[in-house]
Amino acid sequence: MNLRKYFGLATVVALILSLTACAADSDQATGEGDSLSGTELTVYSGRSEEFIGPFFADFEAATGIELNVRYGDSAELAAQLLEEGDNSPADIFISQDAGSLGAVAEAGMLATLESEVLSLVPAEYAAASGNWVGITGRARVFAYDPIKVTELPTSIDDLLDPKWDGKIGFAPTNASFQGFVTALRQLRGDVAAEAWLTGLAANNPVPYEKNTMIVEAINAGQIEIGLTNHYYVYTVADGLGTEINVKDGFFAAGDPGNLINVSGAGVLNTAANSAGAVELIKFLLSDESQNRFVTDTYEYSVLPNIPAPQDLPSFLEIGSPIVDLDALKDVRKTQEMLIRAGLL
Repeated sequence: MNLRKYFGLATVVALILSLTACAADSDQATGEGDSLSGTELTVYSGRSEEFIGPFFADFEAATGIELNVRYGDSAELAAQLLEEGDNSPADIFISQDAGSLGAVAEAGMLATLESEVLSLVPAEYAAASGNWVGITGRARVFAYDPIKVTELPTSIDDLLDPKWDGKIGFAPTNASFQGFVTALRQLRGDVAAEAWLTGLAANNPVPYEKNTMIVEAINAGQIEIGLTNHYYVYTVADGLGTEINVKDGFFAAGDPGNLINVSGAGVLNTAANSAGAVELIKFLLSDESQNRFVTDTYEYSVLPNIPAPQDLPSFLEIGSPIVDLDALKDVRKTQEMLIRAGLL
């Protein structure tokens, strides 16, 4: 995707948010009186069909609800929702990251979820406002070539060493990377965050459109290390049907590079089938679905009773920094920083 096009779409989110007056309290998504069986549900999904399509198919089979799914980039879908406003056909928005959900919630377009839904996950994986809830967890990591990289970095600051010049891959337009930078701003402040981005740019990192492309480039020997989410190493290996020369690495406990973000879902307050939307969220948060996310997509469950993916540390072992995921919606300043640093 053309970077200018992406930035323009993502900026629509920020622009519309700046023009949107503070909305009145959203209606609670109870779905009382709605019939579930045999109805339709319109889903805007920032999760790709490859990842979540099988779960949607099982939900349809179990409930008789027909899903009309629009797949796309989370930031683009958030911009689309804000443009559509009260005329949006969407019943539910499923996002790859918390930031895009937060942008739609801030515009007053998401209903307050029932307490029985919010209580399914730990408080840190749901919006304090109750407008969205986490579905799966993902850890930020550095993917690396274990043959070429023998001394592992312990902090994102180590990546500013000139020895990494031209050897780092990143996905500047990706919501997960921008979420990481937004979290970095929250943890260190804007001045320090921009200084880090400028230092990264000085090492001529290689931009990729998708995280899978970063892992593929490492496996092909084109770069040595890349900033990505933990599950892409597994995704690429599965796609190739063989082991690859790429491993996941974690920074030291508390480092911003160990951010844990979530995919999540929110019900539109204009939903024609809010009850069906709530049922879909409950389905995705069931023990069965959460175990499948871990085994089939290698993502972390947001439920405390579900083990981590094979060969990966638990959330507690990762030592993630404490970040308000709801605050990751502030992407406009992040994008402006990336442009100033020459990374976008």
